[in-house]
Parts: sequence; C-alpha cells; structure tokens
Amino acid sequence: MSDTSKKIWANSGDSHFLEPEDLWRKNLPARLAELVPRSEKDPDGLWETVHIDGMSFRRKLPTGKSKEFFEASNRAPGAADISKRLPDLDQEGIWAELVFPSLGMWSSSFRTPEVLREALRVSNDWAYETIDKVSPRLISTAQVSTLDINDAVTELERCAEMGYRAVFMPVTPHPLQKDYNQDDWEPFWTAVERANMVLAFHIGTDPVDLSTGGSMGAVYRGPGGAVLNYTETTFGGQRAVMKMVASGALDRHADLKVLVSEGGATWVPFVADRMEEGYRQHAMAVRPKLKRSPKEIIYSQVYASFQHDESAVAAMTGMGYNNVMWGSDYPHMEGTYGHTQETLHGLFDDVDPKVRERITVGTFTELFPGVPAMPASASV
Repeated sequence: MSDTSKKIWANSGDSHFLEPEDLWRKNLPARLAELVPRSEKDPDGLWETVHIDGMSFRRKLPTGKSKEFFEASNRAPGAADISKRLPDLDQEGIWAELVFPSLGMWSSSFRTPEVLREALRVSNDWAYETIDKVSPRLISTAQVSTLDINDAVTELERCAEMGYRAVFMPVTPHPLQKDYNQDDWEPFWTAVERANMVLAFHIGTDPVDLSTGGSMGAVYRGPGGAVLNYTETTFGGQRAVMKMVASGALDRHADLKVLVSEGGATWVPFVADRMEEGYRQHAMAVRPKLKRSPKEIIYSQVYASFQHDESAVAAMTGMGYNNVMWGSDYPHMEGTYGHTQETLHGLFDDVDPKVRERITVGTFTELFPGVPAMPASASV
C-alpha cells in the first residue's frame, strides 16, 4: 500500500505558462500588431471570428461540458501568474520544470515571415524576464520561426546568448517550409548543437488547419473522437524523431539532445527496433548510410517525458531505455495538478530507488545541469 504521507519530489519535463493574450499586440509595431491573432465574439457569445495574418475563420465557442473542460485545463493558480507558480509547485512536490509556451501554438498559422519572427522575439524576451529570472527552478523554452530557417538560426543564437537552455519546436514545421528530414534544416541543427541547447519537441503541435476552425488535434469526429484525437497527438513526436534519425541529422550531430515531451516513453524502444529492422532489411535502398545504428542514436540522444503511464517506467526497467523523464503537464487537465503525489506514489513506491531517482530527477538534471540541487528536505 502506498505511503502518501511522505512527499516524493520530482522535476518535470513538461509544463506550460499562459502568456498575456495581448502580449504580441501590445509589443509590436501597429503594422505588425494588426496581423497577430485576435478574435471578435458575436453578440450572442456563441461564435467568434478569428483574424490572423490576413486570414479569418469562424469557430464555435465552447459551451457546457466543453467550456468546463477548457476552464479545467487552466485551473491552477500559477497557470498565468508567476507569483503563484512556485507555491503551486511546492504544494505538488515539483522542484524544477521545463516550461513550454501557449501563444506559440499559433506559429504555424502565420504566412508573413517578419510577423512571426518579431512576435516570437517578443515572446522570448517576455518569457526570459518573467519566468527564468524569477527562479532558477524554471526553464522556459525559446521559440523560433519554422517558416524561415535563417530567422530560426538568428533567433536561436540570440536566445542562447540570453541564457536559454532549450528551444521549443513543433513536431511538424510550418506548412510552407521543408520537412525536418530535408537538408535545408542542417544550419539549424548545427546552431542548436553549437549552442548546447536541448531540442524540445512537444506533442500536439502539428500545424493548425484554419479551414476546420483552427482546432488543434481535431482529426477524428463522431464516436470515440475525444479519445482518438487525444491518442493521435502522441504520434507527431515519434515522426519527428524518425525524420531526424533516418535523415542522418542526429548521426551528424552526436551532441544534439532531443526531448519529446508528453508523448510517453514506451514508443522509443519500439521505434528504435523498427528503424533498426528497416535499416538492416532494406539496406540496399537506405540513404543516407549512418555511422551508428538507429537504435544506438535514439537510445543515446532521444529523451521522452510522460505523466501517468506505468509502461514508461517499464521502458527503463524492462527495455533498457534510460532517458525516461517524468513530467506533470502543469496546469493542463490531462496533467497531474491536484493529484501529483498520488500519481508519483502510484508509479514509484514499488520501483527500485535508483530507477525512481533517474526518472524523477536524474534525467532532467542530465539535460539541464544548471538547475539548483533539491534541498535536503526535498528528497526523492
């Protein structure tokens, strides 16, 4: 039986912060500010028109259960208030966390490189001042354009000089840009490796299809749609890793570390085995040839975070994959806010202490060695 009276402290490889809705509009020149996302609600409050970069679409506003779901996803006091963030984390037993953006999820909807470049620059300046400077326990992810790779390199280098240690990337680049397995991205991979930054993919960040009303992840409709769409979001991170391995990007950049957040961890051994088999069985057709095997590359350079999956622990204990990292997904509904300790005890009370320490603390500090050590009272 779990002893929940003793708090298990953990680092989190996945969390989010809600920026001010008007962050871009307030901090960009008027000619650019008019192109960033804004919405106009109908008088009846049931629909809204969203305008972004010269495009517009209509979408129905959440009501009833849908509205309750949205509100529940951001119910934590520190979701948008940095002064309440650390008390929330202390209550939950979370020591340090990687923080992903919210506004940045609109990136794939822009068409004008200048607007996207300047909007993300504003976000990076704001996040570093508002989040990282508050506490060394908080590590926000830089954002860069995937619409223009040169812009991405320039902003990444600027963020590295500021002190950023990770860069957030959508699992699929902008629809107007080449995919991640193409050589066009080589300057960016080189820049990330040179800056010693973690390449942090977050699941559920495929480009938004404005024709469907801008609903992220709405692939399926009808019976089972909610579960189907939730499960579907996990696959994008797997595809991003596959592209970087098969194209030789990770083989060429052996010091580049990739994190896939919120997508579980058991998929990593499977994808590694599958790619290994494909590389071996189809050797005559494989291009490029790799210096190391796909499995060796993935096991040494790819990290994965999860929140609830018991199978993620088994990926380490039963499959030999050691780069498993826990994450709370704070403050989202699918995360552990409000029941973090129950979740951690359920996952780790019967697990070897060395395994628990690796997943809850060690993997995170391996990627982000500058995080201050937990105090003696915050023992795992």
